[in-house]
Amino acid sequence: MDCGAHCAATERVFGPKTAEADLRRYRRKGPDPSTRLLLEELRRLPLAGVSLLDVGGGIGVLGLELIAAGVHTVVQVDASPAYLAASQRQFAERGWSNRLRAVSGDFAALSEPLASAELVTLDRVVCCYPEYERLLGRASCLARDVLALSYPRDRWYVRVVILLENLWHRITRSAFRAFVHSPARMALVLERAGLQRVARRATAIWAVEVYRRGRATQPMNTMPETVESTIPRGL
Repeated sequence: MDCGAHCAATERVFGPKTAEADLRRYRRKGPDPSTRLLLEELRRLPLAGVSLLDVGGGIGVLGLELIAAGVHTVVQVDASPAYLAASQRQFAERGWSNRLRAVSGDFAALSEPLASAELVTLDRVVCCYPEYERLLGRASCLARDVLALSYPRDRWYVRVVILLENLWHRITRSAFRAFVHSPARMALVLERAGLQRVARRATAIWAVEVYRRGRATQPMNTMPETVESTIPRGL
């Protein structure tokens, strides 16, 4: 396992109790609002036989939902062993254990080699990482066709929420911090890697974006050129 100080703090914050709470909520209510938006856009793609690299996949929601939509294999990387264990349990319950490879550690600093995938996802991951350039740089290098992510919107009220969350972590002596990174700067990292944004959705708190490779190398080619909408249906 490759895990630095922030990664270790992430492991403690997203421990067994949090993983089990997320699992119960998913089983009761389904995916969170931002994840639902991400899934709506990704299900527009021809997913049959596609490989998925799910960065910070948590309890495995995206992998499970996308396998049901046609994805063939999932590699999930997460800094939380508790989340990976919950994900593996869910895949096993559905008889899909052989379609999941679970990798524990800090994705951006991982020494273990990872194969590229047609689809790379980062759902609510960028906000947990201080060096978004390294994170998105490696993710974009491994995305052969499509990269999809969600992140906190750069709004004053979102920054207040993150400020209060980080204050609590400081009071409780946790090294974990959350971040609101610049959407324009994140987009620049992805665009420099040859990706173009083709879809954007949003809730009051979260932005969801889908990027793909240029037209010359796009086997997943049924995504429309632009899909812009803001749907404030939950947080």
